[in-house]
Amino acid sequence: MMLATSVVVFLSLISTGFGWEWGKSWKWGQTQLTTCLGSESTINYTTISGFFQQDDPDTDAKTFDYTESNYGLLDRLYPTDDEFDPKGEKTQWERFVYYVNTLNRDYDKNTQYKVLFMGRHGEGFHNAAESYYGTPAWNCYWGLLEGNGTSVWRDAQLTEPGIAQCTKANNFWKQALAVEKIPAPESYYSSPLIRSATTANLTFNGLDLPADRPFAPTFKEFLREGISMRTCDERSNKTHIKNLLPTFKFEEGFTEDDELWKGQEGETTEAQMKRTKIVLDDIFSNDNNTWISITSHSGQIRANLKVLGHIEFSLSTGQAIPALVKAVDLRKVEPATTTIQSWTAEATCNSPPVTSISGQGCVCSTSSSVLLAVATPTA
Repeated sequence: MMLATSVVVFLSLISTGFGWEWGKSWKWGQTQLTTCLGSESTINYTTISGFFQQDDPDTDAKTFDYTESNYGLLDRLYPTDDEFDPKGEKTQWERFVYYVNTLNRDYDKNTQYKVLFMGRHGEGFHNAAESYYGTPAWNCYWGLLEGNGTSVWRDAQLTEPGIAQCTKANNFWKQALAVEKIPAPESYYSSPLIRSATTANLTFNGLDLPADRPFAPTFKEFLREGISMRTCDERSNKTHIKNLLPTFKFEEGFTEDDELWKGQEGETTEAQMKRTKIVLDDIFSNDNNTWISITSHSGQIRANLKVLGHIEFSLSTGQAIPALVKAVDLRKVEPATTTIQSWTAEATCNSPPVTSISGQGCVCSTSSSVLLAVATPTA
């Protein structure tokens, strides 16, 4: 399992009044998860709504742009404003940061709050190809190839528009850090697929960050996109990634070659949800920072949101969503034993399909049968 080695800290075993550090959330090492509660425990997640436009069902995800709306932070009052900002001189972000810190201060060590900045990568060559060929044809034929002779989309790199989206994100963070006083992330995590890693690097590298919050990202295997049969979801080997982005760290257990992508079968939704819970549990258990950046994919962020109890909110390339998350370490209640199917094959064509109609699948040139394509566009 690609989980970092659990670290047990003394502060997690003593009372809130003596062991909690301002600005941090509790850190649950494996010893606490299995010993302090007397039995194995599980983490329950809740997204606390009412703080960001992206957790409002009335916000139109198709047109929303976080760079034009202060990352979506709502203009509102907090219960702590009177004590922290009696003269009304602080920015919205400064007041929100103080409020979140008091949430962690006032709860016991079995409860923690984190704010996740979840960003989708900029446009990749696979996104451009899917738009060109149509989703059904992409899913049943073109996506299975390494490229089309003009573009390569195996572990796709960013297009020029994708790079521009990253530049836009970097400019937003420069302004937000300096003017709005948005908190710089304390921890950075990225999918190991090139499009996401490059997006994280172009977004956060070169910013004027606090000395105690450097851009020091870590690759986590389970933050990758849903593992389809298409080559854009096969990651490069560790050596290539390290050569491309030498300042990034790899989580413990990260393998040289991609041992998850199969080519002939794709990951099921149930399997993706299971690994999503594992990676989020890993982050919440082993990272006591409150402000967390995750750079990933539309499908994987969709899975994150579901595990976190957030409403559905789709992201265009280069877009992002924040979430205030409450995590509670609970005594585990054994669920009924269930078996999930982890991998499944999809219908494909051996040559370019005759038609590619959204919602109707594609028709192979050598057969009259209609092939049902995966409904979700490639991320």
